[in-house]
Amino acid sequence: MLLKIDGMTVLTDPVLGKRIGLNFGPMTVGMKRLVAPALRVGQLPKIDLIVLSHAHMDHFDLATLRALESPSTTVVTAAKTSDLLRVNRYAAVKELGWGEHTRVGPLRIQAFEVNHWGARMQHDTYRGYNGYLIEADRYRVLFGGDTAATTAFRALRSSRRIDLAIMPVGAYNPWIRFHCTPEQAWQMGNDAGADIFLPVHHQTFALSREPRREPIERLYGAAGREPERIAIERIGQEMRL
Repeated sequence: MLLKIDGMTVLTDPVLGKRIGLNFGPMTVGMKRLVAPALRVGQLPKIDLIVLSHAHMDHFDLATLRALESPSTTVVTAAKTSDLLRVNRYAAVKELGWGEHTRVGPLRIQAFEVNHWGARMQHDTYRGYNGYLIEADRYRVLFGGDTAATTAFRALRSSRRIDLAIMPVGAYNPWIRFHCTPEQAWQMGNDAGADIFLPVHHQTFALSREPRREPIERLYGAAGREPERIAIERIGQEMRL
């Protein structure tokens, strides 16, 4: 997602190439996108902050991240993942563990535990994985990263609402141990006190067996009489709070 919050431009888990997988020079060998990204790297505005939830290739794309290297861009990432980046080519790279927070300009970014795993390859199971709460003076944005069902989102609820919840809704069949269903995503966002839902992790890569449109259709089913709380349903759409 490309976010603009209180004058800051933020990208979450950017993957802007045609494929994800292993990189061999300029070539990537792996899964192909089902739909083109809304913007190419050269069409993006200046990025102040990149937020990375975990090191899986469909969230932590090295080719995209290298194309986005800039001395004016800060990266916030999960614990023990910064070794994958060329850290000296960014303004700063900050690793966060669960419960830790940092500030980038006017934004406060807090990492919290989700129900997933962080290994990029088979054996690097030491890598972290996060959800994030991004707070500014006017807005609070929840970025769920990847997660299966968990009660952890309840701890984010406070007297101040969450304006926007970016929640994963796909790749649950058969990976229900690691990815939530749309109904579970809706419940977890409500647990956190979220107002508007922005579904991600669907219709982009063929990661699982459910039909391509099923996650978004089930999310509308979960929303019931509140479909207006679902902000965006396909890549390339925009919304304004």
